[in-house]
Amino acid sequence: MPTCLHIGIVACSAEGAALCYRTICAEGAELLGPHAHPEVSIHSGSLADYVKCLDAKDLSGVADLMLSSARKLAAAGADFLICPDNTIHEAFSLVAHSSPLPWLHIAEVVAAEAVALGYRRLGILGTRWLVSSEVYPDKLRARGIEWVRSGDADRDEIGRLIMEELVYGVFRPETVDRFQQAIRNLQRRGCDAVILGCTEIPLIISDANSALPTLDSTRLLARAALKRAVQHTQ
Repeated sequence: MPTCLHIGIVACSAEGAALCYRTICAEGAELLGPHAHPEVSIHSGSLADYVKCLDAKDLSGVADLMLSSARKLAAAGADFLICPDNTIHEAFSLVAHSSPLPWLHIAEVVAAEAVALGYRRLGILGTRWLVSSEVYPDKLRARGIEWVRSGDADRDEIGRLIMEELVYGVFRPETVDRFQQAIRNLQRRGCDAVILGCTEIPLIISDANSALPTLDSTRLLARAALKRAVQHTQ
């Protein structure tokens, strides 16, 4: 197998990071041959520490946690970094200039895919922190794409379900129904696609059960990382 770049995953919540890792490994075989994938290292601080900082609006604290993982992954030999957690990208501007390694930005990857697919007005679905932030609006605005944030009721309930169920690997039919309702609400507001802006949402929502086409941030980031790692060899 050709030598690929070593991917470092800065993990936050376990289910989303695991999906990202599995995607890299499974789809790596399509590019590199049976059972082959680039070297991957994962480091995760405690999700509780991230949540404490997010609740306190302490973005410097979030950045410190991300940079702690970044330094450990650099020491492990990673060549570049990804973070399969949309919410904590709110601290990205505090991370990038101090990071020992370059990063792929999840919202930039999703925005690029939206442009490639011709979407013009995207709904943002995710944690209450993410939906209220500028993580996606900043990247979409730069590419001339409109966006719609989930309404307050959807934002709060979807955020609760993510943090109380999805991050623990609990997937209930009634929760799927509630996510589908939130997507229909975005459809009624003129969206032509929806960003699955929490890395656990793709575990229960896909194009197959969504009223809108989905932009799966977890798998899109994994594929972008895989492409970068493999193109190094070409």
